[in-house]
Amino acid sequence: MPTYFITIAGNIGVGKSTLVTLLSRKLGWDPVMEAVTENPYLADFYQDMNRWGFHSQIFFLVRRLQQHHELLQQSRDALQDRSVYEDAEIFARNLYDQGHMSDRDWASYFELYQTLARLLKPPDLVIYLRASVPTLRRRITGRGRDYERNIADSYLQDLNRLYDQWSASFTLSPVLTVDTDNLDYVQYDEHLEQIWARIADRLYGRDYLALE
Repeated sequence: MPTYFITIAGNIGVGKSTLVTLLSRKLGWDPVMEAVTENPYLADFYQDMNRWGFHSQIFFLVRRLQQHHELLQQSRDALQDRSVYEDAEIFARNLYDQGHMSDRDWASYFELYQTLARLLKPPDLVIYLRASVPTLRRRITGRGRDYERNIADSYLQDLNRLYDQWSASFTLSPVLTVDTDNLDYVQYDEHLEQIWARIADRLYGRDYLALE
């Protein structure tokens, strides 16, 4: 059997970690979680993005590149919580667009990302979890992380916009977009089964067309 490598992508609070955990349990795949709590700059970043944005993004970029490389060395199926592509093309770009990262820092960061990302084999599939800002806000509040309390709705909306643009133009891997506003795969097993059915169809090449 082939070894599959899937990345779960999406905005803050959309439910990536939860889906990785549930699918890994269901399938017996290896979960690879985001190193959020390991980032020594993150709490400071949310207090002062101008000062700490570059530092925080460099930390995430390095850790994600290491993680991606290690995933490619193993012989087991794996589900990854967020990709290196999102770190650069959404979160770092958003900081630059909002003026929280200088032209010099952005140019250095993005050149480093592009150089190293070209050396990595992309995932077999990217699953983009999408949700509206009210849904994201509710989920962020529910998980109760202190450093996330002051995240502005406008910041989440800007990330949503960049995510939509990125998912529409990303060509390194197939992308499966899942609108999660009306999905609750924690409470309802059938919602998790629906997501897995669509993933399996994409991985195993099953499609169906019927003409009236």
